[in-house]
Amino acid sequence: MSNDIKAMELLFQRPLEPIFTSRDNGKAAFDVPDSFYTEKFNSSIASIQSRFGDDIDVKIPIRDIDNKPNLDFALEIGKRQNFDLFSDKHKRIAGKLIRMFMTTKDRSEFISLAAYVKDRINPMLFQYAYTVAIQHRPDTKMVPVPPVAEQFPGNFVEPSVFQEARAEGSLKSPENRITIDMAENFTASNREDEQRLAYFREDIGINMHHWHWHLVYPGYGPEEIVRKDRRGELFYYMHHQILARYNVERFCNGLGRARTLNNLREAIPEGYFPKIICSMNNRTYPARISGQSLSNVDRDGNSIEIADVERWADRIHQAIDQGYVVDGRNNKIELDAVKGIDILGDMIEASSLTPNSRLYGNLHNMGHSLISLAHDPDSRHLEDIGVMGDVTTAMRDPIFYRWHSFLNQIFNKFKALLPAYDSNELGFNGVIVDTAYVQIQSEGTTPNILATFWQNSTIDIGAGLDFGPNGAIYAKYSHLQHVPFAYNIAVTNTGAYRKGTCRIFLCPKTDERGTPLRMTDIRNLAIEMDKFTVYLKSGRNTIQRKSNQSSVTIPFERSFRRVDSASLPKDADALAEYRFCGCGWPTHMLLPKGSATGMEFDLFVMISDYVGDEVIQIQTNDSVCGDAQSFCGLRDKLYPDKRAMGFPFDRQIYSSNLGGFTRQYKNMAVTAIKIHFSNRHIDRDQK
Repeated sequence: MSNDIKAMELLFQRPLEPIFTSRDNGKAAFDVPDSFYTEKFNSSIASIQSRFGDDIDVKIPIRDIDNKPNLDFALEIGKRQNFDLFSDKHKRIAGKLIRMFMTTKDRSEFISLAAYVKDRINPMLFQYAYTVAIQHRPDTKMVPVPPVAEQFPGNFVEPSVFQEARAEGSLKSPENRITIDMAENFTASNREDEQRLAYFREDIGINMHHWHWHLVYPGYGPEEIVRKDRRGELFYYMHHQILARYNVERFCNGLGRARTLNNLREAIPEGYFPKIICSMNNRTYPARISGQSLSNVDRDGNSIEIADVERWADRIHQAIDQGYVVDGRNNKIELDAVKGIDILGDMIEASSLTPNSRLYGNLHNMGHSLISLAHDPDSRHLEDIGVMGDVTTAMRDPIFYRWHSFLNQIFNKFKALLPAYDSNELGFNGVIVDTAYVQIQSEGTTPNILATFWQNSTIDIGAGLDFGPNGAIYAKYSHLQHVPFAYNIAVTNTGAYRKGTCRIFLCPKTDERGTPLRMTDIRNLAIEMDKFTVYLKSGRNTIQRKSNQSSVTIPFERSFRRVDSASLPKDADALAEYRFCGCGWPTHMLLPKGSATGMEFDLFVMISDYVGDEVIQIQTNDSVCGDAQSFCGLRDKLYPDKRAMGFPFDRQIYSSNLGGFTRQYKNMAVTAIKIHFSNRHIDRDQK
């Protein structure tokens, strides 16, 4: 088993290098059958085996495959073409490959198949399908999945870093290498207003979260890995929360909300010049100039009409107005208050679960594709997709948030038609939230004053430097960070012992001009901070919850974790959790930036009745990594909250302000807080 795990870990490393090259800092290599060598290396097998057989501590044998698979279907994606998860063709090819990986009878056969396939297809396609299979096969769930930024650093890191990294690796031994500084704000100058949000859009952790979410929730493949509980609703809610966070960040930086991209025929005023390199072909991702118009796409057998995208949106709007969708057999499926949002999510982010792809199309993905190919819609310049066509880079572009604002309006239209929650759903008889406040976890701090700053952290890009030096090579970059804090909540339970769910949201009070927000706006901009079960004894209860326990985020160490044997936890339970986790909002982006003078927010706390929240899990086996369950659910289990995602802010609230709403219910409280931003840089290991 240890050899199997080692083999699966090594298959993540050096994704562009052939299967026979050394890995694990030059200490390990695969011993593959001659039949695994591609035609390119057939004439050099003996010399290759001699060259990569010396000075190797671990040689892992790979058994031969009797019936070699036909991979012609995967060759439709060129080996140096960028893999596009928004493309129907690419997704279906990936789904077929995932199915092939999932149906191997055991780990050994799976490893052999992966080793054979690796050098014959597009590397990003291989890594995506291989990772999805690793995360979903019952016999491989214990294998750690490395951060995608370490496998394909070109998709995340400013290009000039790589020249320095290769020089460091070639000229110095690993223990003598220095950390390379990454440039800040390299995509635009301060003359571009959108550059104020570059720290959010281009954050490595945020973009890795987007990639990892799509690994956990693939659109195509075997039924058992696509049909996850409330998948469509999670697509809606995860992106809804990203938009809320992004728009609040815009307020913090004196900018208005992202303008909805509701007219695909108007020129797009925002340009974006990504200046990062596609790992597949070493080309920079194409830019989109200011004032670029979208065009119908007709290239590489891929045809997308703007009129089709508009038509699909109209049909989805019509379905919402009618209260039902029509499936492929002309049956009506009601869009009710419980399953309606889930059905809409599966329609808008079309997957194998969509009820009728011929009628409702593929709105979300084709919008991404239209935008990502606006610079070369007919391939006359042989340019590849822009960042909007790649899930590892899409969130870097300001247009991502404008497009998702359009999609979010469709979801919000459906939510607006649902009846407001009544007092039975919102109240919790006998439970009173007396006080709720936050405080930085240091002596002498003032309650309800939180703080953010710039932090300098490092990421190892050595494993992704194909055909380069072995060993760790660290790059330093700056990101937003907050001072750790804790919630302190006093609750009185006038009845017997009972359970509840504590729901914490952060709500902006004003927009970028300091104008008070309406309740409708507050509801749609409410940021979920945490959600957890509380146990209420009769009488007075004191609840303290640390910010690093959030149900939304994963720790920094998990986002950027090392997966070599020396870094893995020794405790069995910790090891299981470490290997699974990876999906979740980065903890360093939990709080909005705030402002130098202190930006005002309302902290909303609610204790809901666990009787209405409880989910009876079907599986009895314990799942691991539930710390980011709000965005990612629980592995192999039902979503752990029966209420609608975003409750109680997902429906209309008929009140003029947040205070008026909470005063109606004793199980709620709202507290005014401030977030102060300090424009200083602190190293991660600095105290």
